[in-house]
Amino acid sequence: MPTLVTRIPETLQSIRILHRAGLVPLPRIDEGVRSLRLVKQIGVIAGPVRMSARRDPRKLGLVDELGPLTFLQLERRSNALARAWAQRGMNEDSVIGVLCRDHRGLIDSMLAAGKLGARLLLLNTGFAKPQFVDVIKRENVSALVYDEEFTELLDIDSTVPRYLAWTDGVADGTTLEDLIVNTDDRPLPNPPRPGGFVLLTSGTTGTPKGAPRQVKSGLSAAQFLDRIPLRVNECTVLAAPLFHGTALSQFILSFALGCTVVVRRKFDAEETLKMVQDNKATELVLVPTMLQRILDLGDEVLRSYDTSSLRIIFSAGSALSPELGNRATKAFGDVIYNLYGSTEVAVATVATPEDWRAAPGTVGKVPCGCRVQLYDDHGNRITEPDVIGRVFVGSDLAFAGYTDGRNKEVIDGLLSSGDVGHFDAEGRLFIDGRDDEMIVSGGENVFPVEVENLLAEHPGVVEAAVIGVPDPEFGQRLRAFVVRRDGVELDEAGVKDHVRANLARYKVPRDVRFLESLPRNPTGKLLRNQLADME
Repeated sequence: MPTLVTRIPETLQSIRILHRAGLVPLPRIDEGVRSLRLVKQIGVIAGPVRMSARRDPRKLGLVDELGPLTFLQLERRSNALARAWAQRGMNEDSVIGVLCRDHRGLIDSMLAAGKLGARLLLLNTGFAKPQFVDVIKRENVSALVYDEEFTELLDIDSTVPRYLAWTDGVADGTTLEDLIVNTDDRPLPNPPRPGGFVLLTSGTTGTPKGAPRQVKSGLSAAQFLDRIPLRVNECTVLAAPLFHGTALSQFILSFALGCTVVVRRKFDAEETLKMVQDNKATELVLVPTMLQRILDLGDEVLRSYDTSSLRIIFSAGSALSPELGNRATKAFGDVIYNLYGSTEVAVATVATPEDWRAAPGTVGKVPCGCRVQLYDDHGNRITEPDVIGRVFVGSDLAFAGYTDGRNKEVIDGLLSSGDVGHFDAEGRLFIDGRDDEMIVSGGENVFPVEVENLLAEHPGVVEAAVIGVPDPEFGQRLRAFVVRRDGVELDEAGVKDHVRANLARYKVPRDVRFLESLPRNPTGKLLRNQLADME
């Protein structure tokens, strides 16, 4: 556990990192102090927006499908919305559920919640109705903000106020825009505490769990900026959805740096390239499946857009295979930053382009302010390189337990990520799989990711997944699910031969099934439980 003494060097290093990014200008240290004070008063999103509105009110803060908004406009809109909600009885004890795609209504709600001190529940737009209803009841939602397309999901208590954030026709009900236009936009008094977030886990094993997030320190941005070179007054395109930690983290960071953020409601691979080109974006934030769809557009389409402004392609949310990362590096250059973390542990490691060149597939090194340790099944620390262990993480951004009272395993103050991995001799982390996904076949341990990465290297394979299925002789056997490239002839024998030529015999799948696509959730995470149900 870190002590006050050990924290001093870490704090000084964090300040140096923030200064390097332009967030704490040493000649104007008073400005940096005011920014940190605003974060403590109204939160990590509303605080920076207010600071930017004072410093450069005409600076573009947001671009969505309706057009641009300056930081001053964002400040005034969210002041009005916070006041309107306060007039309707909402306060620091309220939980505001938001079921929206990425647009100004979602950002207005985030800012207003911070100014009210309310907790914002970010709901997954891919929810089925039972998941949505379960989460709304469990989290005791006080009000709901939603897009018109999700109206059919709203089987909730009629006493819960509802506010329409986006409609393509005539609005049926109170809209956020009504509240904003018809309410005084003077700021409210600061709340007793700034508003926080509840992120939801992916729900791949049942109803998604709520993971509250409250940033403990304005210095926490150093955990990203230590290894991701985002700078003040740049431009970020968010392709990943804001209800997920991948985009949310970079959205918060971008606003903290006074950057312009560009969003659209639904992902489109070619439109994303156009957004980068038109806005001269320096950072693109996505999940690996989005990156694959962009690359699959082909060289001719990729070359037709000017993406030379990009310095950072930030990938997170699921595993970035060596094959996909190498394709992206070939197409865009040394701009790939691969983050490893989770809804619960937040940031753990970041692989820079240099890390990726040296060790494709790595999730990188531990940044400032984070701690990562491997343990064996008996809770003993693993310190040797290339030894697989369970991954535990500690940082100021980690959550303190699920909203239903449960928690993840903790050892030495570090939280289990649920993954297993190993460090190499250079301190780079590799994730070998989930600790509950290991396949034991004939007494041999197999982690699916090793076989999946190998299959992804086959020229006839778009993507692949491997699971264990019951076997009367071996206990479990490997079953591979493969998506073939169009126009390529690849059969079961070809898949097995490819694995047999590169890995141990016990890692060769006994069964191979060919699919049109792999089942994934809206953020690209593989739904292995659905594969297990396929016969």
